[in-house]
Amino acid sequence: MAFAQPSRPAPLPALFVPHGAPTLVLQPGAAGAALARLAADLPRPRAIVVVSAHWETEEPTVGTAPDLETLHDFAGFPPALYRVRYPAGADLAVAETVRKLLRQGGFAAHLDHGRGLDHGAWTPLCLMYPEGGIPVVPLSLQAGRSPAHHLRLGRALAPLLADGILLLASGNLTHNLGDFHQAFAAGGGTPAYVGEFAEWIGQRLAAGDEAALLDYRRQAPAAVRAHPSEEHLLPFFVALGAGGPACRPERRYHGIDAAVLAMDSYAFWPAAA
Repeated sequence: MAFAQPSRPAPLPALFVPHGAPTLVLQPGAAGAALARLAADLPRPRAIVVVSAHWETEEPTVGTAPDLETLHDFAGFPPALYRVRYPAGADLAVAETVRKLLRQGGFAAHLDHGRGLDHGAWTPLCLMYPEGGIPVVPLSLQAGRSPAHHLRLGRALAPLLADGILLLASGNLTHNLGDFHQAFAAGGGTPAYVGEFAEWIGQRLAAGDEAALLDYRRQAPAAVRAHPSEEHLLPFFVALGAGGPACRPERRYHGIDAAVLAMDSYAFWPAAA
């Protein structure tokens, strides 16, 4: 008698997605619609590990709160934005798996039982999975560490993708708050560097030039202006690392919001997928 083999979860990519300005959740526009389409095109994950530019710790830290508070970590926005709540709780078993993988990868990983979801996490989640119902496990960045550190962190998490767990890394391909405020005040157009930097990233990905990407700060056009500080690009390297050294990058959206925010999103498909 033949017995049916238990089905394996469909493999998932690692995602790098933009969260833009906090008002993206109220005015999603083309970038928000692209996030919704991306989620609809993927198998439904059994859990989501979310890496946001807005959670920074000294060492990788995994959130385990059974009820994840929606953190409104900004000021001066419309009242409707402060009423947004994203219904989610962590999965302790998945969190422990994440910690185990990180420790196997050489990281001193920790748990945080109280951390909620900052807007870098809940903005894309609201647009991609608005009904909730999927366990979410937050994972912190180390803003003082290099892109190579975050690529290695992503590599450690690569096994999650074959187990039906989505890695969702949230930042922006360009992020200069000084230019953002200047454009808002003066009503100026988009500086040339925004598109040039985003295109350079896309070209280096297409060429499989990981070394240049890791060295983007010296090689990319206007890199320091595109990212005066690195925290909004570091999630990109986590997603790239999780895809694996032979991953297939797929640019899912290309565009600019608020004059200076490159909103490109990428799916990094593991070679096995």
